[in-house]
Amino acid sequence: MHTFRRTTALPFPRADVFRWFARPGALVRLTPSFFGMVLAEPSQGIEPGSTAAMGVGAPGGAGLWLGAASGTVQGLLPARLRGLNAVRPQLRWEALHTELVPGERFTDVMTSGPLTSWTHRHDFADGPVAGSTLMTDTVDYELPPVAAGAWAVRRLEAELGRMFDFRARQLSGELDFHRQHGGRALTIAVTGASGLIGTQLCALLGGGGHTVVKLVRRTPRGPGEIFWDPSTGTLDARQLAACDAVVNLAGHPIGGRFTAKTKDAIYRSRIQGTSLLSEKLAQLASDGVPRTLVSASAVGYYGAAPHHPAGHFGQPSSRALEETDPAGTDFLAQVCLDWEAACRPAADAGLRVVNVRTGVVQSAGGGVLQRLLPLYLAGVGGPLGREQWQSWIGIDDVAGIFAHAVLSESLVGPVNAVAPHPVTAEQYARILGGVLHRPSAVRVPALGPRLLLGRQGAKELALADQRVSSAKVAKDGYRFRHESLDAALRHIVGV
Repeated sequence: MHTFRRTTALPFPRADVFRWFARPGALVRLTPSFFGMVLAEPSQGIEPGSTAAMGVGAPGGAGLWLGAASGTVQGLLPARLRGLNAVRPQLRWEALHTELVPGERFTDVMTSGPLTSWTHRHDFADGPVAGSTLMTDTVDYELPPVAAGAWAVRRLEAELGRMFDFRARQLSGELDFHRQHGGRALTIAVTGASGLIGTQLCALLGGGGHTVVKLVRRTPRGPGEIFWDPSTGTLDARQLAACDAVVNLAGHPIGGRFTAKTKDAIYRSRIQGTSLLSEKLAQLASDGVPRTLVSASAVGYYGAAPHHPAGHFGQPSSRALEETDPAGTDFLAQVCLDWEAACRPAADAGLRVVNVRTGVVQSAGGGVLQRLLPLYLAGVGGPLGREQWQSWIGIDDVAGIFAHAVLSESLVGPVNAVAPHPVTAEQYARILGGVLHRPSAVRVPALGPRLLLGRQGAKELALADQRVSSAKVAKDGYRFRHESLDAALRHIVGV
């Protein structure tokens, strides 16, 4: 039997820290994408008898490569084949909560998984400074006989150190966010709740004590779900009456070839769903209850090449784009323009409406970074373009900005969800290569994105040039967790 122990000092009251662990979403927010994914959240929080399940990948760089590569493969599969367990290189880990002393400790054990045994005890005590907490994680574990050597122990404990370092940073960020956004608990409906951003947003909101209701397109499994179908205009407005806010993240994935069929699905899925929500919320406005609609948009609103028109001195302008700048004229710009316009019925009815224009989301669990990781880890990564501006945003900050948009009553209208310091394509490649300790000199020819995305998709996605300002959301009081790309990537990949 071996023991791993880690003590974390937190500048937050013990009651607040313990309460956060007892709320929905804690396991999701504490599970790094380089470690695995949550398959089933705890059935009863941290109460004894509560069960949970995770999918755990291989350790180290190999696990990160396999996870990213399999996610990329899934993203390229037809929709009907995505999510097949056969392409997920992970082992199932099932856990059971066995002990709870409110405010002091709780314990969970592995009931099925890759180790012979695992018992994880969480202890909480008042810290040396008033209003602080000392949290101690103690893990007693036994490796299977085939991996019981000293090397395996060192390897596992290195991975545990990496995971608990991530958890310490993540927990501190969560508690800081909720301290800043204190107030009454809200009921918030979310579409696209199972997506990359939606999963993290729902968990973040749950950790703040808010009730999350998910809009689903299958038979609801309980009171926490509402059925809707934008293609048929099906949604009972009365089921939204108890909601203080609706967050709209639903939309057909963007990332494949821009065929006529795909472009139609991208457009219709966003406009139909947003129009339906907006109209139903407008119908409820006469009851006098103040409500908010937060709807996704994207920096594609500004067009793929907004800096190319000549500036005052006949040269292209690289001024950071603000929310008052005009829309572009290409396909994605038109989608975003109409997407935001679809919220107008709600705004006209008096609802507070926020359109969150997301940048290039960074996560090892999906999106552009997931597709780049296998190449970089194999030593053949390099820049997509050269001087094009890439306005990126870490997964925790994009979830945070959506949550901030719900909770901050002063934020209205379009808002850019991008980090304060955009980078060029060459800078992005250099920073990612440095974080992974891999070369980044293999320049990707323009033909590569065109083969995957087609000429239009490559131009509007992979090779887009957008330098976007985050000043509005920062002025509204949002505090970024990761302002620099280097810090964000190190947190995401756990280095």
